[in-house]
Amino acid sequence: MFPLDEIEPGTARKVDVGGVQVAVVRIDDDVYAIGDTCSHAEVSLSGGEVWCEERELECPKHGSTFSLTTGEPATLPATRPVPVYGAVVVDGQVHITIDTDTSDAQEVAS
Repeated sequence: MFPLDEIEPGTARKVDVGGVQVAVVRIDDDVYAIGDTCSHAEVSLSGGEVWCEERELECPKHGSTFSLTTGEPATLPATRPVPVYGAVVVDGQVHITIDTDTSDAQEVAS
């Protein structure tokens, strides 16, 4: 976990959560967490532009955008989704949850 105020609204930040690279995106006071690696070109998504109204994150290499809620690519050339993780703010701290098993979700501090 880390303080929400470490991420400016409308931006993304790469964090390591138990060995998993995650792009954490802040839109206003909402946070989203998706896999940080583009499914098309293995590029870090956290360096891309945040599309606030669309709730998407753009890959900085080829321009594919990924839904922050489903992980699905909205534009080509990417055709495969990226993982989506749980993200909540509790007492000003961002908490990311990685599902290690479908029946046993665990919160992992970054």
